[in-house]
Amino acid sequence: MKYLHTMVRVRDLDAALDFYCTKLGLTEISRKDNPAGRFTLVFLAAPDDVDRARTGAAPMVELTYNYDPEDYGGGRNFGHLAYQVDNIYEACARLVDGGVTINRPPRDGRMAFIRSPDGISVELLQKGEALAPAEPWASAPNIGAW
Repeated sequence: MKYLHTMVRVRDLDAALDFYCTKLGLTEISRKDNPAGRFTLVFLAAPDDVDRARTGAAPMVELTYNYDPEDYGGGRNFGHLAYQVDNIYEACARLVDGGVTINRPPRDGRMAFIRSPDGISVELLQKGEALAPAEPWASAPNIGAW
């Protein structure tokens, strides 16, 4: 058995791609438009997985955009996606600069949570050992649900 991908439904493909690619840093690997089925699938990979994902050797996130509007709810019932980052403080600062709310700041130097435009919770985990607590993160409060 091999883990292939996680699928999340998105209401606005452009907003989702801005979040996952421009702000979070994932790379689009492939796109499948299916006008007859009224949907588009976009497969994304983390930067360290791009080459392996292109050959099917690394897991990906599949964004599913259905042409007909649907309400997908809050997304929290999905659980979350998780990505390891080289420096959690730098990753969170870059996301804040891009307009993303840090719902659970990395007070512990190890873990943070953000949400996609569709309410999907995304966990960021520090690679290796936790970083020493540092401001502004150490005293930052939680914002909303994560």
